[in-house]
Amino acid sequence: MAALLLRLLPALMILLVLPSTPEATSSALLGISYGRVGNNLPPATSVPHILASLGVGRVRLYDADPATIRAFANTGVELVVGVPDECLAAVSTPSGASSWVRSNIAPALPASKIALLTVGNEVLTGANSSSLSRYLLPAMQSLHDALAQAGLDKQVAVTTAHNLGVLATSYPPSSAYFRKDLLPALCPILDFHARAGSPFLVNAYPYFAYAEEPARVDLEYALLEPGHAGVADPGSGLHYTNMLAAQVDAVYHAIAAANSAAARAGVEVRVSETGWPSAGDANETGATPGNAARYNGNVMRLVAQGKGTPLRPATPMRVYMFALFNENMKPGPTSERNYGLFKPDGTPAYELSYRLPQDSTSTSSGGIGGGGVYNGHGYGSDNGGYYSISAAGKATMGWWRWTKAVAAACVAVLVVAL
Repeated sequence: MAALLLRLLPALMILLVLPSTPEATSSALLGISYGRVGNNLPPATSVPHILASLGVGRVRLYDADPATIRAFANTGVELVVGVPDECLAAVSTPSGASSWVRSNIAPALPASKIALLTVGNEVLTGANSSSLSRYLLPAMQSLHDALAQAGLDKQVAVTTAHNLGVLATSYPPSSAYFRKDLLPALCPILDFHARAGSPFLVNAYPYFAYAEEPARVDLEYALLEPGHAGVADPGSGLHYTNMLAAQVDAVYHAIAAANSAAARAGVEVRVSETGWPSAGDANETGATPGNAARYNGNVMRLVAQGKGTPLRPATPMRVYMFALFNENMKPGPTSERNYGLFKPDGTPAYELSYRLPQDSTSTSSGGIGGGGVYNGHGYGSDNGGYYSISAAGKATMGWWRWTKAVAAACVAVLVVAL
């Protein structure tokens, strides 16, 4: 017996030193945007626990703050790291990009799981588009090359996030196309995606479509309610039961219309932001806690199903909800400061309208589950069933702790035997 345990000792010791929480959630399709435009937000070190309570395995950051990236080290959470707009000119040159990668990305790896760089945010349609647009593609290419030189290009991809306003029209999806004035910038960017194999990101908000035309846009359709009858696309014959899928397919159609090579290469469209505000000014129609709960709950439900859109049914939707916290220093209307699923003190901003069934086993494919207020330990209470990890996640963690306990017992037996 002692001889057998001695042979097993290396494997048993590995089990004992591995993290207690398995990293299955890092493969989930659901992510969340973690903005920090606030002066009352909790420390970054508390965020992984909140993410664990949601079952979220991916996080989008809007800059490369070292302390924030470090907070996710050894958690298994996959990070999207932003290259801020103000850095675009500097990283558009090979030397500038290499310096940025050496300073901000290389030191964080491999402890922090950085999978994607987003170069700027809504650059082509933003307030500074006239001055920044010319730097966008050179910055993307230079950062990709810098990662390749460092041997990191297979681990970290490069992209940028676009506003849905890059489309000249989005309805019906089959008739969508990009704004003609943006084609000189977008076509080479699509070529880059096709060569590099990186996704095309879009910030898609059905809320804005509803808020702008509440008399014409069905609220249930905008909220992604599963019981909605849906809308038929007369051009493609496809049927859309929710607006988010229609917006994603509109982008796919626009890519095909603008750059057939990118379409043939299978450039994937991912949703880098989507959300619904829980409060707004008097003229911000639909910005209520109830609607926010329904929308974000339905986003979770859709992503957890692992299905694609009507146009791309075999490509599961990948979505980043916006946002983790209400951010009290964001400028603009009241809604801008009320997109968070959580208040700055870590308590839920509202009770979500969706949770996974208690017998769900889909922790690694978007498991979002159950209940209560964040208590600082990664779990919620079991009362409400909306914010704690799913039952399957608890079972997985229980199995892991049992395995480690068995390993510890075996090592103890070996020590006695020797």
